[in-house]
Amino acid sequence: MNGQFEINDFTSRSKRLVDLVIASLGLLVTLPLWLVIALLIRLDSAGPVFFTQLRIGKAHTDRTLLFNIIKFRTMVDDAEGSSGAVWATINDPRVTRVGYWLRRCRLDELPQFINVLCGDMSLVGPRPERPGFYRQLERQIPFFCDRTFGVSPGITGLAQVSQVNNTGPGDSRVKVLFDHRYAIALANPVAWFKMDLNIILRTVSIVLMGRGV
Repeated sequence: MNGQFEINDFTSRSKRLVDLVIASLGLLVTLPLWLVIALLIRLDSAGPVFFTQLRIGKAHTDRTLLFNIIKFRTMVDDAEGSSGAVWATINDPRVTRVGYWLRRCRLDELPQFINVLCGDMSLVGPRPERPGFYRQLERQIPFFCDRTFGVSPGITGLAQVSQVNNTGPGDSRVKVLFDHRYAIALANPVAWFKMDLNIILRTVSIVLMGRGV
């Protein structure tokens, strides 16, 4: 479905420039906070400070990119060691005490500024899904695989700020509609700018109000 809409070249270049500027500033401004978060994570539970996981990136006509997303660890170490890949749930018992507050304020996503600078992600875009879940969702939801066609996944996005929870295929079925709506906006530089500005402001509100999960 996204493939029916051509992303404007000016929009694409401008979006990447904005990503580089804001991600660089964000990294510099929040770096002292990283030290505090790292200390709290280590004091709260055993395991590494950072958590990496394979995710689906931008889709092209001949290939789909994969990358390792970087986050602060919010769950117990090796949370899926015995269960395998499972959807996170509301009030998930695997989430640590510090992890709960990091998720509420979305501070666990700060390391993704590194993913943005590396070109794996954008500040705004569709949620980057895991390959295992991606296959399941592609079978169940029409046009799901098209949501990242020519569009990099984002730290935040229209779907993320419009429907916070993401606990299974039901939530993803609704979110994919927001993802395609966002892709349509990328065809017009003015529409893109207004859309991204609105999403970023709504994300800031979610962070300040602690309404993340």
